[in-house]
Amino acid sequence: MSTNTSFGDAAAMWNQRYAGDELLFGEAPNDYLRAQAPRLPRSGRALCVADGEGRNSVWLAQQGLQVDAFDIAERGVAKARALARRHGVAVDFAVADGDALAWPQALYDLVAAIFIQFADPAMRARLFANMLRALRPGGLLVLQGYTPRQLQYRSGGPQRIDHLYTEEMLREAFAAAEIVELRSYDAELREGTQHTGMAALVGMVVRKR
Repeated sequence: MSTNTSFGDAAAMWNQRYAGDELLFGEAPNDYLRAQAPRLPRSGRALCVADGEGRNSVWLAQQGLQVDAFDIAERGVAKARALARRHGVAVDFAVADGDALAWPQALYDLVAAIFIQFADPAMRARLFANMLRALRPGGLLVLQGYTPRQLQYRSGGPQRIDHLYTEEMLREAFAAAEIVELRSYDAELREGTQHTGMAALVGMVVRKR
């Protein structure tokens, strides 16, 4: 969940939020990511971007993928490692800033980017470009985020319109890839204590050409 931001010291902010023992966003994977299970590769390598406490990376490892994951918050990564141990899966976790990360090229069969919307617009563009570069040809990117209508709800996400996604913005950002699915919708979130209630969402799956 957490990455570098325009909200000051991102690592300090997220480490403070992750300081308790509870999993802020729950233990289960994101619903949109889980719904893509029929599309996901049955083997190969996956990367979870800013995966916080590890719910999505652990689930992907349970599906048989070799998973790497990173987050800027050391406390979040510690909790993610503990979650992986509890579930008996191996995930290669790293404490890293998305901008400072040495992004590999054409390595991954899957990249998951779930609610990474604390990245400001400039960093978001860099993240999107790096995620595409990290995919092998034919690899999939699964992305979930909030649309501007999320400002009407109190179910999670940054209260800043320039951090939210529109379908048009995503189509432009990923014009070089094949858009397999792109849809905006409202749904009830039940993801820990931080994503709870009705939300205005967008889900996207793209395939690298």
